[in-house]
Amino acid sequence: MPVFSRRSLLVLAGSTLAAPALAQTFPARPIRLVIPFPAGGPTDVYARFYADRMTRELGQPVVTENRGGAGGAIGAQEVMRARPDGHTLLFGTASTHALYNLVTAQPQYDQARDFLAVATLGGGPLCWLANSSQPGTLAGFLAAARAARPAFAYGSPGTGTLMHLATEILKREAGGVEINHIPYRGAAPAMNDLVAGTLALAVNTLGAGLPLHQAGRARMLAVASESRAPQVPDVLTAAEALGRPGFTAVLWHAVFAPLGLPDPILARLSEATNAALSDAGFRAQLAQAGIEPAAPGTPASAAAYIAQETARYRPIVDAIRPELEG
Repeated sequence: MPVFSRRSLLVLAGSTLAAPALAQTFPARPIRLVIPFPAGGPTDVYARFYADRMTRELGQPVVTENRGGAGGAIGAQEVMRARPDGHTLLFGTASTHALYNLVTAQPQYDQARDFLAVATLGGGPLCWLANSSQPGTLAGFLAAARAARPAFAYGSPGTGTLMHLATEILKREAGGVEINHIPYRGAAPAMNDLVAGTLALAVNTLGAGLPLHQAGRARMLAVASESRAPQVPDVLTAAEALGRPGFTAVLWHAVFAPLGLPDPILARLSEATNAALSDAGFRAQLAQAGIEPAAPGTPASAAAYIAQETARYRPIVDAIRPELEG
């Protein structure tokens, strides 16, 4: 039987007690939730709902901070370099954590190895909106785009984002119509230019695009959901409009922490997120904004889902790489 000194027994006892004590004292101060896109876009909207709810769950303010640029990579890198104590988190997306390493020639982080997934949160289907002077159907818009000289332009939140990738797929599925890509530092600036007439087309989530469509400031051409959106039942799905069954694109969101986060803190953040996602009032708030929340899960299930999404998009990215690099 091994013999332990009094000092080693004290160290062992201390380490045994450290985990629950760490969970009980977290958070010790306000939590910084980095949003890697500018204010006003769909990710920003969901992040602020989440921060407000997590403030109640954790008993400390969860303060949002927008750090847009490089398709979300600037904000992601900032969190990657942060101290792994749970007080700095990233409100990531499919763009930052399923597509980044697939579409970026010289990535500054590894989306799978440099972060810990806390939870997936759900999201909303993408939609395409045309300037109000354009035809109100996808077929009509594509016909106008084919005849346009110079070529039409479309705006996305940045090169390599899901919205950029989905629009390149749409162009490909429509027979290779020429519509030039203009990357922005987020969805909101692109929508502003769409309304102003600088862009003929922009891509956003259903929840973010719905108010402009309903106000007549833009025309929703198609929604990338499996079935028609109940908010706009007259708008075709992208699959219907293109005659391409199975064409869907959903901007999902997830929360990430820097690598090295202690397990008790990871568990506490997961527990608080699950409490939020289980709350009927929170889910109703999200639904009203066109966001479909995820079911409660675990960090392991979140990591598995993100790996599955990355694998799903890999062949698509490979197929349209010339367009992405052009």
